[in-house]
Amino acid sequence: MSRAVEESNRAMLRARDAMDRAYAQPLDIPALARIAYVSEAHFIRTFRATFGETPHRYLQRRRIERAMYLLVRTAEPVTEICHLVGFGSLGTFSRTFHDIVGESPSAYRRRKAAPADVPSCFTRAWMRPSAAAGRDAKRAVLDKQQVGGLL
Repeated sequence: MSRAVEESNRAMLRARDAMDRAYAQPLDIPALARIAYVSEAHFIRTFRATFGETPHRYLQRRRIERAMYLLVRTAEPVTEICHLVGFGSLGTFSRTFHDIVGESPSAYRRRKAAPADVPSCFTRAWMRPSAAAGRDAKRAVLDKQQVGGLL
């Protein structure tokens, strides 16, 4: 690995670490680009090349991961959790949660009401949201609609 690539990776890690620390705060690309010491456009391109997703999508996923934890471990209302993790709108939070997790926050809370007693490292890996879950849920709805149209 060349020195330039290594320096670029370190800069992106600094910005990602800042996003992890302040995920509930309003974050913008100019501030993150300053942390990485690059221009805004270069930051977005390099972040995506380094981590496989845009900074905005990473931040959304990070916020949803925290919301998933709070939904299972606390009795806070969904609206309060929405604001605690950094979303300004319940509608945006619910839509983003459904896109990433594949179900609504309330449905997720009901389904996960009694977590199994397994090591936390397995639980975190199993509960980590992925883009594939949202696509699979959408595909199942479309398949059900298509089958319903054939009957």
